[in-house]
Amino acid sequence: MSTFFKELQRRKVYRVAAAYAVVAGGVIQLASAVFPAWELPSWALRLVVVLLLAGFPIALVLAWAFDVTPAGIQATEEVTPRPAGQTLLRRRRNVFLLVSLGLAVSLLAGFFLLPRASARKIDKSIAVLPFENFSDDKDNAFFADGIQDDILTNLSKIGDLKVISRTSVMQYRGKANNVREIGKALGVSAILEGSVRRSANRIRVNVQLIDATTDEHIWANDYDRDLTDVFAIQSDLAQKIAGELQAKLSPTEKAQMTRKPTENGEAYLAYIQAMNLFVPEEVEKLKQAEQLYQRALDLDPNFALACARLSHIESWIFHSFDPSASRRAKARTLAEQALRLQPNLPEAHLALGYCYYYGDLDYDRALSEFKIAQSGLPNDAEVYLSLGAIQRRKGQWADSTANFEKAASVNPKDPWVLQNLGINYAAVKNYEAALKTYDRGLELAPASVGLRALKSKLAIDWKGDLSVGEQALARVPEGFDPEGMITEVRVGMFFYQRNFSEALALLQKLKGDMLHGENGSPTPKALLEGICYFFTNDKAKAREAMERARVFVEQQVRENPNDAGHHAQLGVIFAALGRKEDAIQEGKRATELLPESKDAFDGPAMTIELAQIYTWTGEIDLALQLIEHSLNTPAGITAPLLKIDPVWDPLRKDPRFQALIDKYSAKA
Repeated sequence: MSTFFKELQRRKVYRVAAAYAVVAGGVIQLASAVFPAWELPSWALRLVVVLLLAGFPIALVLAWAFDVTPAGIQATEEVTPRPAGQTLLRRRRNVFLLVSLGLAVSLLAGFFLLPRASARKIDKSIAVLPFENFSDDKDNAFFADGIQDDILTNLSKIGDLKVISRTSVMQYRGKANNVREIGKALGVSAILEGSVRRSANRIRVNVQLIDATTDEHIWANDYDRDLTDVFAIQSDLAQKIAGELQAKLSPTEKAQMTRKPTENGEAYLAYIQAMNLFVPEEVEKLKQAEQLYQRALDLDPNFALACARLSHIESWIFHSFDPSASRRAKARTLAEQALRLQPNLPEAHLALGYCYYYGDLDYDRALSEFKIAQSGLPNDAEVYLSLGAIQRRKGQWADSTANFEKAASVNPKDPWVLQNLGINYAAVKNYEAALKTYDRGLELAPASVGLRALKSKLAIDWKGDLSVGEQALARVPEGFDPEGMITEVRVGMFFYQRNFSEALALLQKLKGDMLHGENGSPTPKALLEGICYFFTNDKAKAREAMERARVFVEQQVRENPNDAGHHAQLGVIFAALGRKEDAIQEGKRATELLPESKDAFDGPAMTIELAQIYTWTGEIDLALQLIEHSLNTPAGITAPLLKIDPVWDPLRKDPRFQALIDKYSAKA
């Protein structure tokens, strides 16, 4: 063996081995960087590694057998001639040892290189953390947030990237030192952090891109420009980040992010101030945002993006606070104006979609507009929420859930997104997934009344369990009862427990005559009182309370003749008053106005209201037919709820009713 190793040195095999290792390492490093950029399949890199490893023993054999001389490549001479038979035996032994050594080295190298080559994949995902405000005027904090938001918007238009939404990153303000933890929590490979300093019309933006897996700086830059150049900064940043993450940028995407939304600096300042005031549940902030968007348009009537955002706000206020014809018309006019100014603006298509959704209840046209918006905003969680909301109303539950899941992937820290996703899981009776999703939301927002109410409802629908609701109500602060919402929930719990005296006592303490459930629709206190008296068999008081409720609800029907919920309420009241034909007529009218074929999300509630009316008016066969249909329908009733809700007590002596409960309890 000592002779063999001396021969390795004489024949320069060591040098060839070292040179081969250096060249092969360089080829692998180059391929690992270039192949993903060329979008070659992952097996291509593994093939290169395997070929280089297989070539190593061959290179050693060739180095042993041949030598490079001034006269060219020649066979290496033997040091001392030997008999032919002995020489042949020695050559075979040396070749065997050489190949064995080469294979051993190749296998050892392959053990380390192949797993890395297999795992090599660029993760094109990023979160843009809140920018720090370094301006002398601390009131310029809105400007730093505006820069961050616009960079996010530009990045979200790149379909080859995964970009985390603004809502999920805002909680990390001032916490950029924990980059690895933030990256893990948000599921991204890169973090962009920065600062903004503004003085009069000059701005300085400092940014740095960080690898979230290693906490190493990838790239950094400073921009010192005039205010009017802010859009050039945002566009340049987006393109450089896309380049660093090797994300493909289509010509359309590049054109979108290089187009200036306005040439007016003051209009832009008003616009970004308005962006920070879009708080869906606070109408006063929404109205401030409305004024600022209008100021931006007054300064620049061609500011299409401000026009689209203002339309969105008008639609939301119409939907949630002020369902006036004038506000609905204004939202439509603004959306159409934005599209005339910039026909390919995705935010304008999103705004028009809201007009069709909230204003017209035209789900088909709304869905069409939202899909156009999605093609231009492939990372916008709001777009996916909108698509999901429309699709579940159209009964497209699988597509709806997929879009809510996509919204949760780009906005993982938003309780509202998780709430909607959980509602979908519960509607299709995927109760375990719903519970996990609600719990994720409650980790982010422990004080959320809406999430706790949904979790309580889930426990009832799934197992008939009232304890979760009781625990949730115990957490509600004393005196917190916006528009009687908490009282209505407590009354419902007392109903399920058949504790009607406690329910009555609670209702009589409530100031005012109306309660608002979680869906915001008003319920007359007298209606709930009448139901309590109805179940305690106090017919006189039940009739008196129901008559008071009837007067109010009939007025609501006259003012809003196309509101299915009001017709359903009136039908229940007529049933309690013994007006059978009127009750059934109103119940049927509710299902005609909001059939499941038109709205698969809210429509099933109208079906159950009609089933209740049939139950109270003695139409048992019709009631059982609708109940069985609802048990088989997403967002319909569940067997555990049927079992505990006193509404269905008139059916309990019918064996068919108990058979339905047993059958669908077993399925659950």
